[in-house]
Amino acid sequence: MSSDRQYAVASLLFDYVKSPSLRHLRDPHSVHKIARDIVNAVDRAGSIWSKWEAEREEVARAAAPCWIPTKDLLATLNNLPGPLLTKTDVEQRLRAIWEEPYTSYPNEDLKEGCLALYVAEKAQGTEMRAIIGMLQEHLEREDERLRREQEERYRKLKEEERAKLEQRFLSGADCGWTSIDGSAGRMTTSRRASDPRAGPGKRRIVHPGRAGRFRLRRILNRSPSPPRAAATRSTPPPRRSPAASWRGRHCASAG
Repeated sequence: MSSDRQYAVASLLFDYVKSPSLRHLRDPHSVHKIARDIVNAVDRAGSIWSKWEAEREEVARAAAPCWIPTKDLLATLNNLPGPLLTKTDVEQRLRAIWEEPYTSYPNEDLKEGCLALYVAEKAQGTEMRAIIGMLQEHLEREDERLRREQEERYRKLKEEERAKLEQRFLSGADCGWTSIDGSAGRMTTSRRASDPRAGPGKRRIVHPGRAGRFRLRRILNRSPSPPRAAATRSTPPPRRSPAASWRGRHCASAG
């Protein structure tokens, strides 16, 4: 434990035990209060942001992505317990929050909408903490909208790429695996010259079969290949019996 934090805790304990009443020292409310004061003192002593009490830190983190004007946020934070803050204190504390891991700077695309909502709520007399909560809900809805729009743009881009590949295939150009939507269902077609399973000018069409299986059919090119000539098979000579062979040899030797 550093000397600063140790001194801060010791000062609080010395002040606490000065009370002459044992009932006050043992009172649960008093014990919880001194425990809370000790925790806050330790947090302040161990942080480089010594002006930021727990309440100020909570409000600053909640307001960080909401595009609240710094002047108005400063006035709200100075109404909370703690030393007097300056405009630079607030700006740099927000910057430190934005640069923390898993956080980011406010979305510039949502600045105008947030400021319009803030001005309208402030004119109605809504307090700052309620405005911050309303802006957080607004940002959640806008983030979801932007996410859906991004997904839709990506889907349209992939669909345009698929249509271009289909047109390339139908025009007879060499291409890779291409999805084509036909009347018989979805088919996957290939005219890839480097594919060893597809010869030159051949197409491989995979049709969905039963139980999720697929059967492969090869279709030749539009110009049918000439039929192969049937191979002629020579008829072997008739086999002679052993007796006939012997008579033939005996007659030859007698002559």
